[in-house]
Formats: sequence, structure tokens, C-alpha cells
Amino acid sequence: MPEQGPRMNGFSLGELCWLFCCPPCPSRIAAKLAFLPPEPTYSVHTDTEGATSLHLTERADWQYSQRELDAVEVFTTRSSRGNRVGCMFVRCAPNSRYTLLFSHGNAVDLGQMCSFYIGLGSRINCNVFSYDYSGYGVSTGKPSEKNLYADIEAAWQVLRNK
Repeated sequence: MPEQGPRMNGFSLGELCWLFCCPPCPSRIAAKLAFLPPEPTYSVHTDTEGATSLHLTERADWQYSQRELDAVEVFTTRSSRGNRVGCMFVRCAPNSRYTLLFSHGNAVDLGQMCSFYIGLGSRINCNVFSYDYSGYGVSTGKPSEKNLYADIEAAWQVLRNK
């Protein structure tokens, strides 16, 4: 990333040059503007028996107890483009017949969203399934439109089949 200098509407001159001029290719410019993955706010740990658990950083802003955290299942799947896709299943309403497939907004990852998912699912009495886009959280690959479509398809397939 370029050096920080005087700021114009939140961007330094160096950041603006990097954003629009390196390289001067329209699809690359669009990708730089559209995809803003944060530093990961969580990790997925696998024990010796293959069970996975969620570990949050301080930036994840967790608002609940360990009991709610234990109701969050995390795992990865693969997209058709070969990227590992981080997935999260939040069991908010164990007897619910419904699960909401949630595609989070830009510049956040699953670690930042999991408290929101618990609140949302509890309010509307359903479970929540979400995933990270390529380059976000524990998902591998680079953020791009093609990867985004493959990530969504992988999430849909794992939700339907798991």
C-alpha cells in the first residue's frame, strides 16, 4: 500500500493513485473499489478428532456468552474455482424449520457478523447460515466477481446438502 499523506475525503493522494492507476485496467479498478476485505477477525481451529471451533479476535466485537459461541458451527468448503470458503452455521432456534442464507456486506467477515446473526436469528426464529467471500476471513483466493459467484454457489450447495 502506498505511503500515507494528506487525506482527501478519507483517502491519501497515494491511495487514490494506487486505487485508480495500478494497473489502469477497468476490471481491476472495479475490483479495488468493490472488494474491501478486512483483516480476519476470526480463525477456525481443528482438533485431533477433526472437530472445528471458532476463535474470535478482539475486533470481532462478540456480545454474547460462551453458550452462544458454542452454538456457532464453523467449517470450510471448496468453491468450483478451487478456493476454500469459510462457512458459519448459527443455531439460533433449534426447533426452527427455516435457515436464512445470509450474504454479508462488504468490508466485514464472519467474525464481525456472528453476534449480529445470533440477534437476527433469535428475533425472527430461524437459524442463520453465512459464508465469507474469497479473500475474506479464512477464505482463500482473491476477491473478484467470478470468485464471488462461485463462493455463493458453494455456500448454497453445502447448505442444501449438509
